[in-house]
Amino acid sequence: MPSKRRSVLVQSSVEACTPPDTSSASEDEGSLRRQGRMATSSPYQPHPTVEHWFNRVIQGSSTSSSASSTSSHPGGRSHSANATSGSAATVLADLMAHTQLDNHCAPPDVTGLSERSLHAERPQVASVRGLPRGYTHTSSTMETADGVPVNSRVSSKIQQLLNTLKRPKRPPLREFFVDDFEELLDVQQPDPNQPKPEGVQMSPLHGDPLGVVTNWPPSLLASLQRWGTAQPKSPCLTALDNAGKPVYTLTYGTQKLAYTLLNKLSSRNEPLLRPGDRVALVFPNNDPVMFMVAFYGCLLAELVPVPIEVPLTRKDAGSQQIGFLLGSCGVTLALTTDACQKGLPKAQTGEVATFKGWPRLLWFVTDGKHVVKPPKDWSPPIRDASNETAYIEYKTSKEGSTMGITVSHAAMLAHCHALTQACGYTEGETITNVLDFKRDAGLWHGVLMSVMNRMHVISIPYSLMKVNPLSWIQKVHSYKARVAVVKSRDMHWSLLSQKDQRDISLSSLRMLIVADGANPWSISSCDAFLNVFQARGLRPEVICPCASSAEAMTVAIRRPPEMGVPPPGKAVLSMSCLSYGVIRVDTEEKLSVLTLQDVGQVMPGALVCVVRPEGTPYLCRTDEVGEICVSSCTTGISYYGLPGMTKNVFETIPVTASGSPVSDRPFTRSSLLGFIGPDNLLFVVGKMDGLMVVSGRRHNADDVVATALAVEPMKFVYRGRIAVFSVCVLHDERIVVVAEQRPDASEEDSFQWMSRVLQAIDSIHQVGVYCLALVPANTLPKAPLGGIHISETKQRFLEGALHPCNVLMCPHTCVTNLPKPRQKQPEVGPASMIVGNLVAGKRIAQACGRDVAQLEDNDQARKFLYMQDVLQWRAQATPDHPLFLLLNAKGTVASTASCVQLHKRAERVAVALMERGRLNTGDHVALVYPPGTDLIATFYGCLYAGCVPVTVRPPHPQNLATTLPTVKMIVEVSKSVCILTTQAIMKLLRSKEAAAAVDVKTWPMVLDTDDLPRKKLPQIYKPPTPEMLAYLDFSVSTTGILAGVKMSHAATSALCRSIKLQCELYPSRQIAICLDPYCGLGFALWCLCSVYSGHQSILVPPLELESNVSLWLSAVSQFKVRVTFCSYSVMEMCTKGLGSQTEALRLRNVNLSCVRTCMVVAEERPRIALTQSFSKIFKDLGLSPRAVSTTFGCRVNVAICLQGTAGPDPTTVYVDMRALRHDRVRLVERGSPHSLPLMESGKILPGVKVIIANPETKGPLGDSHLGEIWVSSPHNATGYYTVYGEEALHADHFCTKLSFGDTQTVWARTGYLGFLRRTELTDASGERHDALYVVGSLDETLELRGMRYHPIDIETSVIRAHKSIAECAVFTWTNLLVVVVELEGSEQEALDLVALVTNVVLEEHFLIVGVVVVVDPGVIPINSRGEKQRMHLRDGFLADQLDPIYVAYNM
Repeated sequence: MPSKRRSVLVQSSVEACTPPDTSSASEDEGSLRRQGRMATSSPYQPHPTVEHWFNRVIQGSSTSSSASSTSSHPGGRSHSANATSGSAATVLADLMAHTQLDNHCAPPDVTGLSERSLHAERPQVASVRGLPRGYTHTSSTMETADGVPVNSRVSSKIQQLLNTLKRPKRPPLREFFVDDFEELLDVQQPDPNQPKPEGVQMSPLHGDPLGVVTNWPPSLLASLQRWGTAQPKSPCLTALDNAGKPVYTLTYGTQKLAYTLLNKLSSRNEPLLRPGDRVALVFPNNDPVMFMVAFYGCLLAELVPVPIEVPLTRKDAGSQQIGFLLGSCGVTLALTTDACQKGLPKAQTGEVATFKGWPRLLWFVTDGKHVVKPPKDWSPPIRDASNETAYIEYKTSKEGSTMGITVSHAAMLAHCHALTQACGYTEGETITNVLDFKRDAGLWHGVLMSVMNRMHVISIPYSLMKVNPLSWIQKVHSYKARVAVVKSRDMHWSLLSQKDQRDISLSSLRMLIVADGANPWSISSCDAFLNVFQARGLRPEVICPCASSAEAMTVAIRRPPEMGVPPPGKAVLSMSCLSYGVIRVDTEEKLSVLTLQDVGQVMPGALVCVVRPEGTPYLCRTDEVGEICVSSCTTGISYYGLPGMTKNVFETIPVTASGSPVSDRPFTRSSLLGFIGPDNLLFVVGKMDGLMVVSGRRHNADDVVATALAVEPMKFVYRGRIAVFSVCVLHDERIVVVAEQRPDASEEDSFQWMSRVLQAIDSIHQVGVYCLALVPANTLPKAPLGGIHISETKQRFLEGALHPCNVLMCPHTCVTNLPKPRQKQPEVGPASMIVGNLVAGKRIAQACGRDVAQLEDNDQARKFLYMQDVLQWRAQATPDHPLFLLLNAKGTVASTASCVQLHKRAERVAVALMERGRLNTGDHVALVYPPGTDLIATFYGCLYAGCVPVTVRPPHPQNLATTLPTVKMIVEVSKSVCILTTQAIMKLLRSKEAAAAVDVKTWPMVLDTDDLPRKKLPQIYKPPTPEMLAYLDFSVSTTGILAGVKMSHAATSALCRSIKLQCELYPSRQIAICLDPYCGLGFALWCLCSVYSGHQSILVPPLELESNVSLWLSAVSQFKVRVTFCSYSVMEMCTKGLGSQTEALRLRNVNLSCVRTCMVVAEERPRIALTQSFSKIFKDLGLSPRAVSTTFGCRVNVAICLQGTAGPDPTTVYVDMRALRHDRVRLVERGSPHSLPLMESGKILPGVKVIIANPETKGPLGDSHLGEIWVSSPHNATGYYTVYGEEALHADHFCTKLSFGDTQTVWARTGYLGFLRRTELTDASGERHDALYVVGSLDETLELRGMRYHPIDIETSVIRAHKSIAECAVFTWTNLLVVVVELEGSEQEALDLVALVTNVVLEEHFLIVGVVVVVDPGVIPINSRGEKQRMHLRDGFLADQLDPIYVAYNM
């Protein structure tokens, strides 16, 4: 069930009486759920169950309502009685509403408009669910709430109840759900002073009536036929090459070639194409002639052309989307030219490659040899214009999806008619077209209209414009063209290169159509162009901006001067008012104004209105900006194959404020934002595609581009190429600006420019930029005609594939909707807490392992209080029994030790300590050995001599500078008077290199134990009491603190006994250990357990895995080990190193089916992802998915949990990560938003008691509450051993008591947060099993915005953000969150990570990242247990020692 939303209508009894910070999974609910499940499982339940169920519903609801009413009305006791019956009625009525009485069930209605509104999660008691779709009943069975099938006999009872109860009125859906998110995020309140529209409601505007022309052809093809026969020699289209020379002129007669298509393609035995089929037209921008031939050829053959761009590579920008369009249009044939076909990417077979996402196409060359002339008497069928589709034009939406807009023959004809009338086109005019002739204005004016009016088109390819931006002006001059169709960009570029041109005249022009005149910045191009070219014959009134869109075609165009229209208009509007959608005139002196030109009058025959862009299309007021809608016969009909979107866009019904429709004809949304100004001139302020709504205010991407360009563009931005778009982060849109920087720009220039752009956008638009990125010149994805492909740029930004060379993120300034920082509530007193716990019916969260005293086993070792006695006894009783086998990297046995060998070697060490070292009992001895049997022998040697051993990891010969100081520190802090080691390490400790790292003169006495004389110890030391110190266990915590704990003899024996019982260890067993033997549970398993239990340990040093990754698993398989231990770092090495080699391992007969338990020794929250991938990878080698589990220990008790051999499998629960930050546990379903999986850390060991306590008040907490884990057990350590006398600070870590409840027991505080939860499972003793879940170390947590974050949660999110992030670590620095990521990829990806990391942390954790540091792999320090050393990393960052690839400081 979804658990993001909670139902508020009916509260269950449990919910009502638990204090607010509880989780929603208490005992009672568990049992209810269980009954629900049992009930569901039986197909036909007898009658009584249902009555029982009803009673339960009524009781459940009555308790809940009374409880909730009393809690909500402190004085209103009397209220509860009425509430009882009322709420029971509600519950039953709800039940009726959901129990259908007919034979089959209608699918649930999710709209919330019908009678039966669908409830999301209701508490379990009165849970009533809609039935699944397509669910059909047998006629005799119905289903009630929990899915309990009932016989139809009950229906009469239900019917009676239905008749007697009046159905209560349903609250609308909105009230049922409290969306947690809305409570959480700070919703920005609208500014009370913001401008509001004050004008009257606009009235729809009619264009001029369409004129009646007597000889108007019945269809476009009819006019083509007419010119082809009447004037076959007149030129139709002239194509130019890159030098500007005419290559080919198509005349109206030669169009006969196009007829071939029809016959040739369908003259096979069966026609390849049928009328109405869609055909792709793939023609390059420099070949308008063949395109025109093919386009009309298709129309004549009654095929539907779909013009698209030529795919240049297999991964063109947006190419996959075009493929999707072709697929959805069912295109199977593509027409192209010979030259173009040769240039397409080929597969190995020589055929044209299949592009990503494209359907399989047949490619047909239109200018090949097989195109034949038709016979003289042949003429194509010419029909009148109908509503059949003529062609499909593609359009790319803001999100990057490509839609096909279908245009009918009738609309095509009507559009030509309207444009001819609006532009005053006459027969035989010459027109220069710079636009893309495949779509939009280029297609309308350059291909369709020209044929309608027998005009001569000079088509200027984009490639020529790149070489010679003046080419179009030269052609206007040389051909004396009357009309030119351009974009403002073409005017802008020709201005820059016009200096050397003297003898050109533009006096022949009667119309200069600016196709993107609706663009806010076109006015500056028009004005500048006029300034320069007025001297060359350009008349100011011939500049005719027009507004058009793919859906509505031409919406408005400024009429040519001869039509006697009002003069052009100009509007200067306040930017800040525009952002609220309000029109307010301002003065040009200000920077924050937008100057617009009009786009002329509405098209003839059209009805235009302006509606609200969001929600119901209400008409706007006269001073309000809205979306322009057009009702006319000249617009597109639909999006091909997308009926839902078509209805929304092509069949909009605008309504007045009172809700009545404006007109009986549907309107088409033009996706242009604007208003109708004075003289009925249309003004456009932007496009829907470029609209960015940031915290309720509307900004136009083009305006922001214009502002950025105004900041010294020529100096810095390469060819003015800037993309602006918005990305949704944390439930609001955020503005991203991406610019190409010139190749010669320096880092200094770029940062200066970036900061100026930020300031400019902030002051002019009053909006913050979330991210400003600079990319190298020419790297942004290009649109077909050289512009920037915005949606592809946005896609690359979000995928981390933009590869910027500079990035500036400003989340601090523009993310203003973060949740308010949490205010901690004053603590409740102990008494009310006890009462609270009791009222809630919660059990105190306390659990214990099996009772050691009651477990009778034939444990001989129990007789002995001391480990040295156990070893001595084993050496006498079973002298040759092998205890240890050490493997080397090759997998062969490097050394072994039987009971007697170990005993004798220990004796020699003890003698050496006494004779050579002259040590006294109680002296501390540091053991610096590589992992092996020497370490174990010297450990027992120390016990034999009465010394206290301290195991220390030897320094790394290649890395003395960092590893030797740690050795020195442990030796000093532990007050060791002697170091025992091997000769090799002894040399290392005194070497020159060592002297560079530490002061070698201050080492205590160093003895090597390589060749000790065989001497017998006169007697083994007997400690006077088991409470005496046995050994010291030193380890560096993840927070960088070196902590040594004291282990007494009693604790040591208790630890061994507890592990022996949990894992069922006997002398006949073998276990494999791949752990470091220096501290914690690793040390205990390596050095102590085998001696105590007598089992054989196969020792695999983790270091050897670096040269042979499969060593551990091969050993497990070879020795058929049932129980094995490893660390997370070993598991990670195996998954990464062997993931692809399982087949090779199987061939080497590696078989893991023998393993019953594989335990990861850890002092952290279980890493579920790692254990699961390990299980999945090695499942192929027979590893049981149930085998892998984790253990948990810490400094105060090295082994609290351990899965062992008996007992239920570890369970996993999902908790709400947001509740965890508030120190609460809220259990949710798997897959619900913000859910975090937590796996139980193994079973609690025998003799161990665990309780969850509030770390501040030290009071006990209830089941499923988050608190500190406290532990009480005979094998707790007895205290910290530190030199600086800080024991007082930590004394309560080892002996603390609860502030109330059981105040007698002495507990040790683990410093870890976690919770206990009673499960449905039974443990070995037959009791219900209590699972312990570890959430994380208290010392590691980050306190940010009043909430508690666990670094691992933020790191997990960050690692997911991009495939090249290998590892990540976070820490705080002066209140800033610092994220360090290791980049496993090329360095050009480094800056891609900055935005992705910032986004993901904002989205998932509501935190703003202050600094993102990108480093090389391996920089984040990891300890031997595989834990990140975040504090070391922080020190390295502050000391500037990380050598980062890039550091981004988010502003």
